[in-house]
Amino acid sequence: MTDTTTSETTPVRIERDGDVAVVVLEHPPLNLFDASVFDAIEQVADELVRLTDPADPARARAVLVEARGRVVSGGVDVTVFRDIAEGPEPAERGADLWRRLLRVAQTFEDLPVPTVFAAHGLTLTAAFELALACDVLLAAEKASFGLVEIVVGLTPSMGGPQRLAERAGSARAKEFVFTGERYPAAVLERWNVVNRVLPDEGFAEAARAYAHQVAAGPTVAHAATKQLVTTAVRQGARAADDLVPDVSGALFATEDLRGAVASFLTDGPGKATYSGR
Repeated sequence: MTDTTTSETTPVRIERDGDVAVVVLEHPPLNLFDASVFDAIEQVADELVRLTDPADPARARAVLVEARGRVVSGGVDVTVFRDIAEGPEPAERGADLWRRLLRVAQTFEDLPVPTVFAAHGLTLTAAFELALACDVLLAAEKASFGLVEIVVGLTPSMGGPQRLAERAGSARAKEFVFTGERYPAAVLERWNVVNRVLPDEGFAEAARAYAHQVAAGPTVAHAATKQLVTTAVRQGARAADDLVPDVSGALFATEDLRGAVASFLTDGPGKATYSGR
């Protein structure tokens, strides 16, 4: 059963599908990121923090980002950039925009549950940068991706280049941005940017099933995994080691661990179910 948390008239909304909070981008015809989308996605990011609060027993245990329509997004509405560049104090106003959007990306990235981005088609600029802030990027065979800001004299500034570098390496990230080319899903899977390429037919259902699969896991342990991996990538393995006693030690106090251990000893591996607590 699906519960709509935010109004269907907004270009970005949250629908609740059981343990999964589904973020829906629907702003036809091309799902362009304009002022209304920027405002809506800020509100959605704040709402996701509330919906995934570990203190809430009914919290969402995974987040899935999907788009409706022929493409995921054709990028940013260029009139946004024009209005900043031609208005007063353009450098300051541009910096304010990037601060807002980086906060959105970081909020998605820091959610204490697995986040999954489902790309069924063309995914450009801000939408791709949001995808890179998610834990898992699923792509349909026909999907393609680009950071094409060079066509308006910009560099991607919603966190895309640095997060692309984390996945694919600095040389690939620079090439991606310098050329402004569009890359197919299969190439980005080879570059370790896309986690899985799935068949076009049934893609939306497969992505939804994947999100439910990770939502059914030990949610507190997943949060620990996210913290350890992010720390290792950005600060090194030894920095992650330093966190292990606290973040992993605390798992022994969770209902999920105690129940899974009992299930393992009684029924064997793979039979445990998890409550997220």
